[in-house]
Amino acid sequence: QAQLVESGGGLVQPGGSLRLSCAASGFTFSIYGMSWYRQAPGKERELVASITSNGGTTNYADPVKGRFTISRDNVKNTVYLQMNSLKPEDTAVYYCTATNRGYVRYWGQGTQVTVSS
Repeated sequence: QAQLVESGGGLVQPGGSLRLSCAASGFTFSIYGMSWYRQAPGKERELVASITSNGGTTNYADPVKGRFTISRDNVKNTVYLQMNSLKPEDTAVYYCTATNRGYVRYWGQGTQVTVSS
């Protein structure tokens, strides 16, 4: 019964900050890479950020580089996405995923982030 539950989404003003959390359960969190995806209405789903199982390496999509930070706590079984300097184009549903051997194994339900304009 693997589960990923996102939280922390909401409405923020341009230039504001938001921290998303993803609580994992039902699998060995510490051996999975974790990623955040997002999807806006009418747009293709895109990979936003990823982090290796031990947190040693992170990767970011160009539109969020310098503004977003992915991190994880393998004691709390939680992955985070700190979003700063938010822009209206960041508005989307954000999804947490767990990856093993190059495949996304589990998806969360998503949390809505809306940046007002």
